Amino acid sequence: MRVFLFTIFILLTLSVSGQAQTLYGTSDVKAFREWRDKEFCNPAETPLLREDFPKFKGLNYFPTDEKYRLKAKFTKTPEEKYFLMPTSSGNSVKYVKTGVYTFTLDGKEHTLAAYQSESVETNPALKKKYGHAYFIPFKDLTNGAETYGVGRYLYLKIPEGEETEIDFNLAFNPSCAYGSDRFSCPIPPKENFLKAEIRAGEKIYEYTGIKTK
Repeated sequence: MRVFLFTIFILLTLSVSGQAQTLYGTSDVKAFREWRDKEFCNPAETPLLREDFPKFKGLNYFPTDEKYRLKAKFTKTPEEKYFLMPTSSGNSVKYVKTGVYTFTLDGKEHTLAAYQSESVETNPALKKKYGHAYFIPFKDLTNGAETYGVGRYLYLKIPEGEETEIDFNLAFNPSCAYGSDRFSCPIPPKENFLKAEIRAGEKIYEYTGIKTK
């Protein structure tokens, strides 16, 4: 079981090699995007289809927009228990809700739940590498048109207190968005469906022959 969870986690994080530096959880948008492009250009790490790899010139993003770097309140949820989050492969992975971000966008209040996988909590090596950030899968009203239809992800550094921020300029597509069926990607829970357009972060990717929706 631990081997299975380890495999799933590696797939969710784009098969980052053991020696690679991870920038999930960073607040540096420019560095994050450069790191992602570099990773996609590495044949050993890229989630791109073989036929798409030679023509890859970088991921597609909305321009960085300060509107989507938002002050937020983080409320811990220490009484939550692990639950099974469905994935694109039909399997489920154990996650626990660690807290809720509350923020205001265009005059309306929204919430997003943050999660941590069981593999990070139980595996010391994974906890050391990924335990500094919370996983936030979400959907919004741009999905299927300007952004990947199933939703996108954020990794945010664990807040030190209640006052923090959410930066949607750091939103990125799951590995499943690039055409391959070898990845198992968590599907955002309904509580993380935003009734708002998040026109920030990574945009839809068109892989060979099919438009990603």
